Amino acid sequence: MAALRLVPHVVIIAVAASCLAPSVHADAAETRTPARHLRLVNATFDSVTAFAMAPAGSGAYVEASFASPLQGGLNSTTVSVPNGDCLRDVRVTFLNGRVETYPMLDVCRHSGLRLTNGGGKAFRPGLLVAGD
Repeated sequence: MAALRLVPHVVIIAVAASCLAPSVHADAAETRTPARHLRLVNATFDSVTAFAMAPAGSGAYVEASFASPLQGGLNSTTVSVPNGDCLRDVRVTFLNGRVETYPMLDVCRHSGLRLTNGGGKAFRPGLLVAGD
């Protein structure tokens, strides 16, 4: 019977802990750290041959290496995010020589970049759906 008496206390502790959790998450949001990886989705007609990332406004780009070009048509790859601040400038080079720059991508809030013929769109996990 003693074990049965512990169950209500465990439930009370779990409920109390869940009430404290929002304040912990609020503090963590103020000290955001960059994601370690970024998903790059190529929804264009051209292959991506180079991808680079720099702290916003610095021009100090760090290249990510690809084993082969990332072909268009909703193909994707994951690239490592260098240590640093949340805001980054991203530079993408396509097979035809075109270079696109996407300034001020927040890698703390977004887990990926979807390249389209009309530009790029940052996304969060679970929000990447057809037609977004």
